[in-house]
Amino acid sequence: MKTQQFVVIGLGRFGSSLALELIDLGYEVLGIDKNEEVVSDMSDYLTHAVVADATDEEVLKSLGIRNFDCGIVAIGDDIQMSILAAILLKDLGVRTVVAKAISVLHGRALEKLGVDRVIFPERDMGVRVAHQLVTPNLLDYIELSKEYSIVEMKVPETLDCKTLNEINTRAKFGCSIVAIHREGKIIVAPTAMDQLHTGDIMVIIGANGNIDRFESEAVNVN
Repeated sequence: MKTQQFVVIGLGRFGSSLALELIDLGYEVLGIDKNEEVVSDMSDYLTHAVVADATDEEVLKSLGIRNFDCGIVAIGDDIQMSILAAILLKDLGVRTVVAKAISVLHGRALEKLGVDRVIFPERDMGVRVAHQLVTPNLLDYIELSKEYSIVEMKVPETLDCKTLNEINTRAKFGCSIVAIHREGKIIVAPTAMDQLHTGDIMVIIGANGNIDRFESEAVNVN
């Protein structure tokens, strides 16, 4: 089976951390940056790392970019270079193009160019941290849309040894516990008879208001 191949353009903090995580997950990654020192630092960790101008079509062709499954444009603060690189990846036939945006207007421009997914790292991280600060039990927060989210939440003592049937989050709160992390293991699609224990981590999906209500009222669940 062919391993999925990624090309990451721009090896700054965001690009390099994303590239390293893809490597850790077992994928092949080509890293491209104009900075020789950055490329040298990353070359020992990535499948390939090259010093190149990602806005030069001939250079990208010579690197076989059209053979990659996904291209990530992670260029830092140069909006023009980011847009040009995204256009070239699309024109060269890269199946999925993802790009980092540093402003709303930058994001809109990328979307109009047909970029498959636009990421706002600073904004998204800010949203996550804000939710974690105001919700003590919340460990992680992923916005699916303006109305729906997936969150990871610690099981409070008030829910210790209670079954999902007893808690009945879907009927009482309109959200669902879709997985439970316990001592390094994960229970996917737990049954109604599965018990929660203090220290477990619940993965919950639902409307934002319903998840907030569950978190605030969980201490009162009998």
